[in-house]
Amino acid sequence: MEETKPIADQTKIPLNRIIGLTTAILLVAGNIIGTGVFKKIVPMAQTGLNEKYILGAWIVAGIITLFGAFTIAGLSKLTTASGGSYEYMRLCFGNFLAFLSGWSGYVIVCSGSLAAVGFIFAQSVNSIIALPNPMFGLKDVSIGNYIFPFADSGIKILAIATIILLTWLNYRGIKNGTVLNNIVTGAKILGILILIISGLFLTSRHIDYMPVDKMVTKSAGTVSLFFAAMLSAFWAYDGFTNVAFVAGEIKNPKRNVAIAVISGVGLVMILYLLINYTYIKTLGLQQLAGLGNNKIAATSMAASIMGPTGSLMISILIMLSSFGTLNVLVILYARLYFRMAQENFFFKSAAKVHPVYRTPYIALIYSMGWSVILVFSGTFDRLTDMSIFSAFLFYSLLAAGLIKMKKKGVIKEKVPFYPWAPVIFILVTAGLLISTFINQPKLSLIGLILMLTGVPVYFLFKKRYGYKSTSQANE
Repeated sequence: MEETKPIADQTKIPLNRIIGLTTAILLVAGNIIGTGVFKKIVPMAQTGLNEKYILGAWIVAGIITLFGAFTIAGLSKLTTASGGSYEYMRLCFGNFLAFLSGWSGYVIVCSGSLAAVGFIFAQSVNSIIALPNPMFGLKDVSIGNYIFPFADSGIKILAIATIILLTWLNYRGIKNGTVLNNIVTGAKILGILILIISGLFLTSRHIDYMPVDKMVTKSAGTVSLFFAAMLSAFWAYDGFTNVAFVAGEIKNPKRNVAIAVISGVGLVMILYLLINYTYIKTLGLQQLAGLGNNKIAATSMAASIMGPTGSLMISILIMLSSFGTLNVLVILYARLYFRMAQENFFFKSAAKVHPVYRTPYIALIYSMGWSVILVFSGTFDRLTDMSIFSAFLFYSLLAAGLIKMKKKGVIKEKVPFYPWAPVIFILVTAGLLISTFINQPKLSLIGLILMLTGVPVYFLFKKRYGYKSTSQANE
C-alpha cells in the first residue's frame, strides 16, 4: 500500500461522492443476492406446502422486505452522511442505542457475516478445485475444545487471502470496488437469467432423490409451515439496508439512496420469484424436498438439464456470487466503523480518510483485521446465529424511528405506504423476535449479552474522546 501524503488532520478529509444511481442499485442487488437464492427452495419444499404457498411465501417475504426498504428510504431523508442504520439510530434515538447497534455490527453481525461469506467463497472454490490443507496435522489442536484454528486450513487461508485482497482493492479507491461489484453483480444476474430460461425452455432429466415422505414434517399446521417457509425466504432478502452505509459517497443521497434500495429490492424480488418458479416447474416439489439438506437446488436443476456441464456452471455461479457479496461487504461495513469513529464512538484513527484515494482506509483495516481473526477461529457461524435476535431488534427500532421522526416533522418528505409500511414491518420483525427467542433461547440470550458488552465500551469511548457531533462531516 502506498504511503499517505502528510496532512494536518486526515479526519477532516471528505469522502468522494462518485457513486451514481445505477451503481447504488447494483450495490443493493449485489449485497442481497448471495447463496440463498440457489438453495433455500429445498427446506421450503420439505415443509410439505404446495406450489402456491411456497411462491406466496416468497411474495409475502418480498413485500415485507419492500416495506423495510420504504422505511430506509424514509430515513435516508435525515442525512447525507455515511453510516446507514447506525446514523439513523443516532439521529432518532441518540448515541447510546446507535452505539449498541454499531458495536453489535463490529463484534458479531458485520464481521461475522464478512468472515462467513469469505469462508463460503473458499468452500465454493474448493468444490471446483481441491485446495491443499497444509495444516492438516494440526486440525485437532483446539482452544478450550471450542476453537479449532487449523481445521480446514486451506479453505481458511484462501478466505483470509481473499478478504485481504479485496480490502487492498477498496483501500485504493471506492471506484475500484464499485466497478468490480457492477461486473460481478451483472454476471450474477445474467447467470440467474440463463438458469431461468434453461429451466423453462429446455427438457430436464430425472435425478435421484429420497422418497418425499421421509423428508416432509407432517405435524405442524399450514400457518406455521407457511411462516417457516417465509422465514427461509426472508433470509435470502436480507442485506437491503446496507447501501445506506455508503451514503457519504453516493451522489444526491437523499434522493438516490431511497431509489436504490427500493429498486434493488424490487429487482431481486422479481428474480427470486422467477428462479423459484423455475425450480418447481423443472424438478417438482417432491424431488426438491427429497434432495436433502446439503444439496443445492440450482446445481441439481442445472445437472438435470445440462449434465455435468450444468453442475460446473452453477458451482462457478455460486463462487462468483459469494465473491461479489464479499466485495460489497468489504465496501459497506468499513463505512459503519468510519462513521462511528467520526462521532467519537470507535477508535479515532478509523475516522481518517486517505488523502490520495479518499477512502476510510484505517476503518477498512479494522474491518479486515477482526474478520480475519473470526475466519481462523471458525466461530463466525455461531456468532452470526447469535446475532439474529439483536438484528431483528434494531430493524424494529429503525421502523419506530421513522414513525418518531415523521410525527416530529423532522422528515417532511412523502414515504411510500406510510404509516402502514413501518407499522407492518415492526409487527413482522417483532414476531420474528419472539419466534427466534422461543426457538433459540440460548443463542438469543448469548447474542443479547454480546450486544450488551458494548455498554462499558460505550462509556470508555465517551470518557476517552468526549462527545462532539460531527454531523456535517459529509455534507
